[in-house]
Amino acid sequence: MLALIAPAVLVLVFFQVVPILTGANTSFRDWSLHDPKRTWVGFANYAHVLRDFEFLGVVLPNTFGFMVASVTCSLVLGLMIALMLNKRFVGRGIVQSFVLLPLMVAPVIAAIMIRWMFNDQFGVVNAALEGLAIAPISWLTQRWTAFLVILVTDVWLWTPWFALILLAGLQSLPSEPFEAAQIDAASAWRTFRYITLPMLRPVMVVCIVIRSIDAFRTFDIVWTISGGGPARATEVFSIYAYVESFQFLNLGRGSAAAVIGAVIIVVFAMVLYRVLNRFVEVSR
Repeated sequence: MLALIAPAVLVLVFFQVVPILTGANTSFRDWSLHDPKRTWVGFANYAHVLRDFEFLGVVLPNTFGFMVASVTCSLVLGLMIALMLNKRFVGRGIVQSFVLLPLMVAPVIAAIMIRWMFNDQFGVVNAALEGLAIAPISWLTQRWTAFLVILVTDVWLWTPWFALILLAGLQSLPSEPFEAAQIDAASAWRTFRYITLPMLRPVMVVCIVIRSIDAFRTFDIVWTISGGGPARATEVFSIYAYVESFQFLNLGRGSAAAVIGAVIIVVFAMVLYRVLNRFVEVSR
């Protein structure tokens, strides 16, 4: 048995454990371009990150705001689509195929497409606004409009994922409670609120936790659309760590930011799972 699992263990050690330990070691050193000696500085990098107004006042609010908004919008839209696809109608297979199309698009490709669409000079969105006699908007030169474009892109990409998982959950529910509700002449809203939603909550909890962790570490969409701009106004955690490491060439501070982010998301995920799981148990 040891011989069988040894290759997987070696791959895990070399590509997961070793990089994590290397990054943790880097976070305790002054590993910058002007100090090739990699001087040991202890927790100085952590203190610098935790005192940085950019990290506390912009990066963390942006990251958690993006995570909450993206997960909430994707969950609501995905649930609506799943409920629609759970009913039999002509052309359901074709509709389902179109709904799942965003899952087949690479996030970077989608971000490039959205960036061109919202271009302030020759984007199709401003062209449509001009057709409606509305003044063009400089979408990517203002904080909240740029943040909105990023959010729309992420929701468009991840709503089909929620729809697919929730549709599988809906199709696995037993039919007896719904037949009883139909016999009792319960309305569609009451059936959804008191039967469908409580029975679907365990699936929703798993979706929310997994997607929240993934949204916290979002990099490609933000970097492709805005690069964290304008003036670092849409910068999220992963962009901050990248900028510190590879633009400011301070690998120590970048690694410290990465470790802090890892601790934050682990604690947040544990708390979120316990709270949502408790909510599910109470609802039973």
